[in-house]
Amino acid sequence: MLTLSIAIGSFAAFILAYHTYGRWLSAKIFQVNDSATVPSHELRDDVDFVPTQRQVLFGHHFTSIAGTGPIVGPAIAVFWGWLPALLWVVLGAIFVGAVHDFGALMVSLRNRGQTIGEVAGRLINPRARLLFLLILFFALTIVLAIFGLVIAIIFSLYPESVLSVWVAMPLAVAIGVYVHRNQKASLLVPSLVALGILYASVYLGVYYCPITLPVSVYISGSPIVTWTIVLMIYCFIASVLPVWLLLQPRDYINSHQLVVALTLLVAGLAVAGLTGKADLSQSTPAIVAKADIPADAPPIMPFLFITIACGACSGFHCVVSSGTTSKQIARESDAQFIGYGSMLMEGALAVLVILACCAGVGMGRFEKDVSGTLVPIVDSSGAKLVGEAAWRSRYSVEGGWGNFKLPQTVGAFVEGGANFVTSLGIPLELSMGIIAVLVACFAATTLDTATRLQRYVVQELGASFGIKPLTNKYGATLLAVVLGTLVAMIPNGAGEYGKGGLILWPLFGATNQLLAGLAFMVLIFFLARRGRSIKFAIIPVLMMTIIPAYALGWNMFRQGGWLNNEQPNYLLAGFGLVILALQAWMVAECVLLLPKVKGVLEEALPPLERTQTSEVKQVAQATGGPNC
Repeated sequence: MLTLSIAIGSFAAFILAYHTYGRWLSAKIFQVNDSATVPSHELRDDVDFVPTQRQVLFGHHFTSIAGTGPIVGPAIAVFWGWLPALLWVVLGAIFVGAVHDFGALMVSLRNRGQTIGEVAGRLINPRARLLFLLILFFALTIVLAIFGLVIAIIFSLYPESVLSVWVAMPLAVAIGVYVHRNQKASLLVPSLVALGILYASVYLGVYYCPITLPVSVYISGSPIVTWTIVLMIYCFIASVLPVWLLLQPRDYINSHQLVVALTLLVAGLAVAGLTGKADLSQSTPAIVAKADIPADAPPIMPFLFITIACGACSGFHCVVSSGTTSKQIARESDAQFIGYGSMLMEGALAVLVILACCAGVGMGRFEKDVSGTLVPIVDSSGAKLVGEAAWRSRYSVEGGWGNFKLPQTVGAFVEGGANFVTSLGIPLELSMGIIAVLVACFAATTLDTATRLQRYVVQELGASFGIKPLTNKYGATLLAVVLGTLVAMIPNGAGEYGKGGLILWPLFGATNQLLAGLAFMVLIFFLARRGRSIKFAIIPVLMMTIIPAYALGWNMFRQGGWLNNEQPNYLLAGFGLVILALQAWMVAECVLLLPKVKGVLEEALPPLERTQTSEVKQVAQATGGPNC
């Protein structure tokens, strides 16, 4: 019952927080006002600025911010035990992550949909804008390299997931065209049809056509390298298309698929918990004893807060909130539902991941035999491996922390989640296919959203430095994709290409959290200039600046670290030092300037040119009002 009780208690906490703390932030701090003009109407161009129904935008926003972050992070963090991970996810999502996402969204809404980096230039100073954009550029480059790798690994480990991910693309385009041509049409029927086709493709992928690349098309002898390049080509195409054509409808379909998969997970968890099949107390220690942790593993403090980013607080979310979502919100009152609510939903997903990777894995482990059939893993006596023995076999780190790989963590969630779903009587093979598709679709959403966001950042940097080709969306997208591909292709010490994402993985968490700290600084300046309370943001901004900086420093300068080593890792150290220097510079700028700006409004945005305004109105009239 402990497994089910934790799930119910966590979900109840999120619901209560939305209707209390979230409502207070909306009414008292951000003073949401539906009579205010939002960017999607003011600057409507039907490419990036598109007024959108809130349920459609919720699906796009949630699937964009979630990705595999709330899966991989918690799946690694339970290495220290389930209790620390659970506390950080629940409390972090409510008081840090959801505030960060909601705040970034509102700041952007009040500044014509500008990205958080652009807004920093006016709220703080022009140097802060440039510093923020450079940090964003480095962070998104790492995101593209890592998430491209994650999807490639999923495709390689679970070929049954490939068909469903690619089937979702033409379905999304068809729905996008249908809705764009029929502005007032109901989305219910086409979305249900698309969902049915998607799950039919899951079934086909599991039982009839798992897709494995032939060796003849391997690049550098690796299917992962080949898949990564294919995915980056897709990202270029997806990033330059109008949001209504692929991004919005694909994420809307994914959100439905997510609801079904999460419903199956929750229902399976309930059945497994009530019947005693899933027993958290017998599967994983609440806190793993220090003696059971490898000597070279990072300490739980600060790395718990770095490992679990998405699911508790993630700086990447401020880029989504201010980069795409703020350009699509149809009215300000939708912001709490989309900004604060999506982060709580992501926290709920992270709770499910924690339980799946602990109690779910404890239900038993499986492997494929020579014929490809899933069979139970047994112990030395021939008994099925269950409970803590099963969990420890999944989370074994023989040879040290360095051998704890990304496929292990993704596999833990797929395996544990599938065990929950099988409690409903669904075959194990199909259950694993459903969970693998869930992970792959999430990662694909984040990958192409990150590409679009990187395009915005490159265009802003191109304008700042006067590099005209980079102000063009095609040139900016090309640079984003090429750079992400090159970083992803970095070889490891053994000369194996396509390992850049794994090499840069240690940078991802700390960089991501530093970005959240910088976004909180922008939010504090926004509120301070308007004479509003900033007390609620003090602890979050301190956490998200000090803890990740400490983690980066530990990684670089400890004995055996990136710099303090017989063979220094100059790639990681170089990225880390640049990011730390940029952050320190921006923090110094903010600390010196904050006392001088309280109650002093920033310079107003220049008025829109009359011709531009009339063109926007003509587009809105021609397309018949809000899209989707």
